[in-house]
Amino acid sequence: MSAAGTGPDVTEPSEAVAGPSRAGPARRRAAGVTLVLALALASLAAGVPIWMTTAGSTVLQARVPVAVPGTQAAPAVTATALVLLAAGAAIPLVGRIGRWVVVVVVMASGGLLAASALAVIADPDPVAGSAVAGVTGVATLAAPVTLTVAPFAVVALGIAGVLLGGWLTATSRTWARPSKRHEGAGSPPPGPPDDDQSAWDALTRGNDPT
Repeated sequence: MSAAGTGPDVTEPSEAVAGPSRAGPARRRAAGVTLVLALALASLAAGVPIWMTTAGSTVLQARVPVAVPGTQAAPAVTATALVLLAAGAAIPLVGRIGRWVVVVVVMASGGLLAASALAVIADPDPVAGSAVAGVTGVATLAAPVTLTVAPFAVVALGIAGVLLGGWLTATSRTWARPSKRHEGAGSPPPGPPDDDQSAWDALTRGNDPT
């Protein structure tokens, strides 16, 4: 009776330890997918709103309001967001080498997001002038350029992307295990024929057995 009662006590702890050890890497990988995709979607969303407002003028109208969306002010933001989407979708598929590619892509994308937005914040006039010229035909600004909060939000997203890349560097070590497969490991290397018949067969095929 005591033997029957001790059976479950011996097996259950090992199962309890094995379960979390297997689930831990899977949870970290899933968290990586979620975070990268969230960053990508947030970056896409941040490129849609108006980034700056200004005004131009025409012969018929002294003041023509012009609003510049993020997709026009910094097209690289949308392109980078699409790259992040691809990186997030690739996380469940990558192995040991692929995980480092994902890390580099995420960190580089974060840097590009921040740099693109900072360039607009530092000097918005060229972008505004181009937008005004598209509306009025003349790149002369008739009003100061006013920035919205959107480009500053993209700077924050870029910094978050760099930090996320650092987190992925630390946690992705458990994503993939070294492969046990060695293709052709059991096959002996080809060699020259070792008897007269094999040598003759090789000669008839046009091969030099020596």
